[in-house]
Amino acid sequence: MAIAVAAGAPTLFMRRAAYESSGLTRVAIDTRLGLTPDEFRVEGDLVAIGPIYGGDADALADLFAELESLGLVYFDDFFELTGNWPNWLQLHVASR
Repeated sequence: MAIAVAAGAPTLFMRRAAYESSGLTRVAIDTRLGLTPDEFRVEGDLVAIGPIYGGDADALADLFAELESLGLVYFDDFFELTGNWPNWLQLHVASR
């Protein structure tokens, strides 16, 4: 099943295997980014983190740097959709 992606705020997507190999915990990510339980979703081989509203402006960049320091590769293992599209457009993502 596809995951709906909200407009207006970034969402981080990760391959599930990359997330699991990173050693990061959901609690650590939730705390760092100020997420609610509904803002961390797993569907098949895909992890969706967000939408990420407010919080520390550098938190997402810091998380990207940490993921890279753990050996994950931007775009191959994780990436961000900015949420920069109009509200009348509905996006859904799924892994293949």
